[in-house]
Amino acid sequence: MSALPTAGAAAQAGAPVALVLFGAGVVGGAFLDLLATPAAAPVRLVGLADSRRQLTDPSLLAARNRRDQLRRAGTARDDAALLGALAASGARHRVLVDATASPALAARHADWMAQGYAVVTANKSLAGGALPGWRTLERALAAGAYYGDAATVGAGLPVLSTLRRLRRCGDALLTLEGVFSGSLSYLFNQYDGSQPFSALLLRARELGYTEPDPREDLSGGDVARKLLILARSAGFALGTDEVRVESLVPEALRGVDLETFLARLGELDAPLAERHAQAAARGHVLRFLARLNQRGQAHVGLVEVSATHPAARLFGTDNQFALTTTRYHTQPLVIQGPGAGPEVTAQALLGDVLALLDGSARVAG
Repeated sequence: MSALPTAGAAAQAGAPVALVLFGAGVVGGAFLDLLATPAAAPVRLVGLADSRRQLTDPSLLAARNRRDQLRRAGTARDDAALLGALAASGARHRVLVDATASPALAARHADWMAQGYAVVTANKSLAGGALPGWRTLERALAAGAYYGDAATVGAGLPVLSTLRRLRRCGDALLTLEGVFSGSLSYLFNQYDGSQPFSALLLRARELGYTEPDPREDLSGGDVARKLLILARSAGFALGTDEVRVESLVPEALRGVDLETFLARLGELDAPLAERHAQAAARGHVLRFLARLNQRGQAHVGLVEVSATHPAARLFGTDNQFALTTTRYHTQPLVIQGPGAGPEVTAQALLGDVLALLDGSARVAG
């Protein structure tokens, strides 16, 4: 005679939300931790995958060490099988969660939505990529699909939801300015010229504030993608070539391997020291800002700001978004807070999953 399921297992079997998680890295791991909390009781994990392996066995997915199980007992990645597990779940809501940065995976979001799945993502490659991809996403949303993207900008700070609510109420974005990168926020909040920028960058990397290859942060590309997502959500149909991006990576270091780049980090120091000294002589500080004006002109790069500028008063890895609109025009509406970290990003993902249950479904556009 087979054992009867426990009450907890029975509850999970009838959970109204079934999901497949793509990505078992830092953010994916934090999301798996959240799935073990009471807040995630309505959610049942039916599939877990990294770039090469997957788990669909319910007993292994129910284990506390699911990431270890994926490494040890995972089978070859088969997306058809993952979608099949989701389709067979019987759940009222079937969700694909993308906790990766894979452009190839993001390119499938619209197709998944067309098949009737909800998509929740921290991956910026579709909404912040080429304009045709954004148009595909808009068409899927117009057809009634659900796309939870709070984790793509500000690690869940309520900037996208606020911007969309204002737009629904007839308000219009005039200008947008802010610090959209937690790593670059930390670096320039700390950089005061008393130590080489390269030393500060190495410390930020050791603390886990930067990507393993810091050029992904220093290039400005990630900030540009976030700016595109915000601009498009506000009604500016910008292409990737319409954002001017200043990279802090010297031309000579852009094509070298990571080991060589780290060995030559000192080449960043003199140019940044000179810019810091020039700014300090005027009583200013350096900040890596994203800016959008009402003509749709967008720029990402290092600028001088006065000591009274909102971005000059940030702490740690804070992000800041200053929105000037037709109704918030005397002073901007400022949203500020921790904009980096796996825990807050994972929380944003879970919040978008749970929004399916309470009718507060948020969508891009």
